[in-house]
Amino acid sequence: MMQNAGAHGALILVPNTLDFGIAGEPPPLQDVLPAAVIRTAARLTHWVAENAKTTRAFLKRVDAIEPLAQPLQSITITELPRAPKGQRSAAAIDLAPLLAPALQGTDLGLISEAGLPAVADPGAALVQAAHAAAIRVVVLPGPSSLLLALAASGLNGQSFAFVGYLPIDAPERAARIRELEALSRRAQQTQLMIEAPYRNEALLGALTTHLQPSTRLSVSIGLTMPDATTRTDAVQAWRARPSRLPGDVPAVFSLLASL
Repeated sequence: MMQNAGAHGALILVPNTLDFGIAGEPPPLQDVLPAAVIRTAARLTHWVAENAKTTRAFLKRVDAIEPLAQPLQSITITELPRAPKGQRSAAAIDLAPLLAPALQGTDLGLISEAGLPAVADPGAALVQAAHAAAIRVVVLPGPSSLLLALAASGLNGQSFAFVGYLPIDAPERAARIRELEALSRRAQQTQLMIEAPYRNEALLGALTTHLQPSTRLSVSIGLTMPDATTRTDAVQAWRARPSRLPGDVPAVFSLLASL
């Protein structure tokens, strides 16, 4: 039941596909998301989203498989507030008003533009607010580019860290790469990072320039897409056989330094 008289609704974390912004025909939704996720998404009438436009596009794909509980134009989609200019996080913003449907007994969906909400995603702040308000949080299974890339890399999956974006400034980025490599060597921990697709080539160039030749570097591109690829090689092999990365497809970069 979506309406829960006398009780809070749940905050339901609904995974999205990983094909946001990628040209070409996306894989069928049912090839990427479990049937139960699609059914749950179809019944939700209130959403908090990273982007309302992409959420509507997602719900149109859902509707083609499982009819929506209400017409799309009647579904409430509220965007997460943006972080103030110059800040990465919107943690200081009061998100409690966004939880009003759940507090009134209606299940509320949370969705990202791609992958699992609240993982490398601003939705984590809303999840924190839900816990503070004693709202039940339900996470549904779906694709995570970080874990898929880690699995495909062959690097250490027992100890790993996601470090987000590296600095854009070249000297700062070089220093951060060396810092992460030293940490990886000391802890034997895989370091995962991402970049805006148009800077994929720049990040790959910085990694192959500043990492030690024996460090293993893995790059996964277009995960869950039909032409997805992962290459894992020592940095010296990347230098000897360079690869061109697309500037319009998301990639995940992973490194593991040798002892």
